[in-house]
Amino acid sequence: MNRFWSFCLIFVFLLFHAEAQAGELSERLAHFPEWEKLTSVRPAVGDLVYPNWMMGSWQVKSTLIDLVAPLAPDIVTPGFEGNRQYLNQPVSFDVRFVRETTPHSGLKIIPRTSSKSAVVADRAFNGLNLARSYLGDTVLSVKVDPNSPNRQITFLRGERQLVSIVTARATETTPDGKFLTTEVFQQLFKGGGRPYFNTVESTTAYRKLDQSNPAIEADQITAVYLSPQDPNYFAALSRPIALYRYRLEFFAQ
Repeated sequence: MNRFWSFCLIFVFLLFHAEAQAGELSERLAHFPEWEKLTSVRPAVGDLVYPNWMMGSWQVKSTLIDLVAPLAPDIVTPGFEGNRQYLNQPVSFDVRFVRETTPHSGLKIIPRTSSKSAVVADRAFNGLNLARSYLGDTVLSVKVDPNSPNRQITFLRGERQLVSIVTARATETTPDGKFLTTEVFQQLFKGGGRPYFNTVESTTAYRKLDQSNPAIEADQITAVYLSPQDPNYFAALSRPIALYRYRLEFFAQ
């Protein structure tokens, strides 16, 4: 079960989008771990659009470099202590970013030369590879709702499911060329007895490296908040109960 929760709290890895207030996401990363819920995110409509330089297939090396439980010992999320085993232990998996040709009709890879469509994450492919890098063959499949890229289900052995719904997002581009994103997820785990709900925010700053390997580096922070169904919800208020910081390195394939 600890392995499952470790995966749940990392899984949030990634045609209209909200522009964050100038510098808010950058300031947020700079002030880790002093966080509260974002105020500038907007309801998620369509998919998250990435810059053209993220197009293609990549091997990602993800390393957990810090984890904080701001409200411990009073409130600690399930699996937090188990996640310490991943500290400074790189995990590798494949991801890809593709051209979206028709909104909500599935993803199709088309030539890099096209300039008429947005670059988006292949969420089913990426989600499956990330999940299996932590849980192995416990993960059966990942499916994205054909009517919405913001809803996906991870199917696990034992008739268990993790339902993740992107409810809000924002993006930001800095003067030095960094691309920052944040997405807020509602997560529901079903099949392990009583259903468990929580809210997860993933904020990432991507930076393209010139003539280097890796070609892209990223700083990513995942924040976990209690859902209103949790008895400790009002005690936590808008503060996260767990924060995880990762260093991501993207190697072109």
